Amino acid sequence: MSATSDSAPPILWSPDAERVERAQLTRFTRWLAAERGVEVAGYDALWRWSVDELEQFWAAIWDYFEVIAHTPYERVLGSREMPGAEWFPGATLNYAEHVFRGRDDAAVAIRHASETRPLAELRWRELKALTARIAAALRAEGVGPGDRVVAYAPNVPETVAALLACASIGAIWSSASPDFGASGVADRFAQIEPTLLLAADGYQYGGKRFDRLPVLAELQRRLPTVRRTVVLRYLDAEADLGNLRDAVGFDAWVGGPGLGAPDPQAPPLTFAPLPFDHPLWVLYSSGTTGLPKAIVQGHGGILLEQLKKQNLHLDAQADDRVFWFTTTGWMMWNFLVGVLLTPASIVLYDGNPGYPSLDRLWQLAEDAGVTTFGTSASYIAACMKDGIAPGAAHDLSHLHAVGSTGSPLAPEGFEWVYRHLGADTWLFSTSGGTDVCSAFVGGVPTLPVYRGELQARALGAKVEAFDADGRAVIGEVGELVLTEPLPSMPLFLWNDADGSRYRDSYFDMFPGVWRHGDWVEITARGTAIISGRSDSTINRGGIRMGTAELYRSVLALDDVVDALVVDLPKPGTDGWIELFVVLRPGLRLDDELTAAIRGRIRSDCSPRHVPDAVEQIAEVPRTLSGKVLEVPVKRILTGTPPERAASRDALANPAALDWFAERARSEH
Repeated sequence: MSATSDSAPPILWSPDAERVERAQLTRFTRWLAAERGVEVAGYDALWRWSVDELEQFWAAIWDYFEVIAHTPYERVLGSREMPGAEWFPGATLNYAEHVFRGRDDAAVAIRHASETRPLAELRWRELKALTARIAAALRAEGVGPGDRVVAYAPNVPETVAALLACASIGAIWSSASPDFGASGVADRFAQIEPTLLLAADGYQYGGKRFDRLPVLAELQRRLPTVRRTVVLRYLDAEADLGNLRDAVGFDAWVGGPGLGAPDPQAPPLTFAPLPFDHPLWVLYSSGTTGLPKAIVQGHGGILLEQLKKQNLHLDAQADDRVFWFTTTGWMMWNFLVGVLLTPASIVLYDGNPGYPSLDRLWQLAEDAGVTTFGTSASYIAACMKDGIAPGAAHDLSHLHAVGSTGSPLAPEGFEWVYRHLGADTWLFSTSGGTDVCSAFVGGVPTLPVYRGELQARALGAKVEAFDADGRAVIGEVGELVLTEPLPSMPLFLWNDADGSRYRDSYFDMFPGVWRHGDWVEITARGTAIISGRSDSTINRGGIRMGTAELYRSVLALDDVVDALVVDLPKPGTDGWIELFVVLRPGLRLDDELTAAIRGRIRSDCSPRHVPDAVEQIAEVPRTLSGKVLEVPVKRILTGTPPERAASRDALANPAALDWFAERARSEH
């Protein structure tokens, strides 16, 4: 990929003086000057200090947010080496204790809705009581520090409370969305040998009801270490649990009144003091090839990263109501729970974001008074394609910020947000990963928003763009790397005793440097441009281009609603670029449209990256979190058996792979 032009794209938004003054980042900067004698002029200088003086920065985060330590830390970094950095040795603390400290019992903690539940509120006293009851029930089952509790559960308050209950006693949490199939769930949970399974009896999505009791029976068979299964009757209040082993209904298990009711008899909520690096939860890679990586993150590392990110970058404040569309199987759910470390409340939604129409989430934003609306780039693109005009159809006067993640947001997506949600909207596109449960680059409330660009590198994250020789470059596309450790980096991968899989996953290309697997350009202005995954980038004549750029070009055509591109090896060529497109209903790919697609890529991207072939397909295969399966499709088309190329239970639409499998069979 060639370097971009030196000319800056237009600024679409700048914070006014009132917003800058109100930002928590501004208060933190002034505190640094007053309490630490650290004077910085502007965000870039603050970022540079935060990564050059790494120990001073994280000690400042600890003190500014008044981290509760049951025993103090000996030093900030016991070891700075990657992998294996040792943070805050000697300290003991508890993630959940920081969520509940200093709360007004009468204030709203969570607003929640789903396809089966109307919008409702849960106050802090009710969340605390429910969390305490779950913690007591866990202890009664013999669950203690280090035991694993897994949840096959929807995005509802009971699941949030269960996570916090596990954290309070030192049990290790892991969750998956109930739309995962049995194999996808077992591939994840069986690795960590859980003691207790919390699950829903079913769920509703797109107006259809899905009974999961047969799946639970299969999970019990495939998770032999589970001693107790607790079933939330979410789909059917009278669901019969008789076919499950050692199963009990959630309400009977926790006792007390129903969700949201006063509970004066709730037991006290206590917090086990745990080592800084005690495991908090296990997250998973997408699972498209082989067993998913079981990524273990710790109480202290996640606490510090989320205190920093959710307060200083997300700028979540007392009057904010933060929503992010997610399921419990995506790291953004854990991120959203982390907003409870701030003065803000959170908004949950469980269901199909496009049912009964793509207006559903905008209606929720109106009804729940959402101030920060988090979504994916693909949802924004879908709204664009469908002609949704949320600002005209809904009262969104309270909405002042929109976040986008999951994949690069196209410049046209930026323009759509400002056209339909107003010029005073702060749009922050972010990019990070499950691997650190946070963002490397993204929102800064005191900086302008440039069309198509992420505002800046996150504080404490020494993000660089490396060329092939491992040199940091500015104004050129390179590998996204971190040259200094982050506290929320994985403690380890489960069942990786010698650390070889961990090293191979992140440190194989540049020893001692974290390589994330994204293409990034850091501009001279300090902004960032993500070009897609570096393992699915197409290199032609030395010009590397991320697939995200090809998608942006193709999807700008009105007739194309989705696309997938792969670069296939072919003897005697520099590779064979094949583009698969999904068209609007009723359309067929003809020579005229094929020529238009090729011409658009030629003009928008490069003549070298014009596809050699364009084919129409019914749907693009995606993971449950919405990522396009470029690498698995490429493997299938080059002869890998489909069952080895991708785990069907980890896919949102597994049948979409069948077309590629049949195509591969016919060619081999």
